[in-house]
Amino acid sequence: MARLTEEDKARNEAAVRAAMERVLSGDLPPGGKCDLKTLALMAGVTRTGFYPKKARDGSERPGTYEHLAEEFERRLRALQETGEIVDPRAAQIERLKAENAQLRKRLANRDEQLAELTEFKTLAISRLAAQHDEIERLRERATADGNVRSLPRRGGTPAIGSCS
Repeated sequence: MARLTEEDKARNEAAVRAAMERVLSGDLPPGGKCDLKTLALMAGVTRTGFYPKKARDGSERPGTYEHLAEEFERRLRALQETGEIVDPRAAQIERLKAENAQLRKRLANRDEQLAELTEFKTLAISRLAAQHDEIERLRERATADGNVRSLPRRGGTPAIGSCS
């Protein structure tokens, strides 16, 4: 691979800085994230330039654009600390997490309410059944004793009140 000239490095650095501004403003390509991979793709440079290199003697030397990667990470962290979410996917994830938590809370409340209503229904039905049994028992006792007589109805006079 050919070595980069100073002119190429300067042109690539300008492209990386321009891409950095676009990425940090949230202008991401489809499927892109707010990371070094997307930054390199948008700038048209190789991603390896952002990372330190190993020399033949085993020592490390800085990557061609490592200082720009550090600047990008620092600016991204600063934006995140202020609460600004640059990556729309990250913002969507956060929104969905909050919505999920809200829906789980609503579901728990609804389950609790449903349990209370089921308990109330069971109690109401058992009370109605007990009242029905009591009415039936009283009717049987009244007819069994033989001491209950029907009252005669009045012919043409209307009833007073709501009874008819």
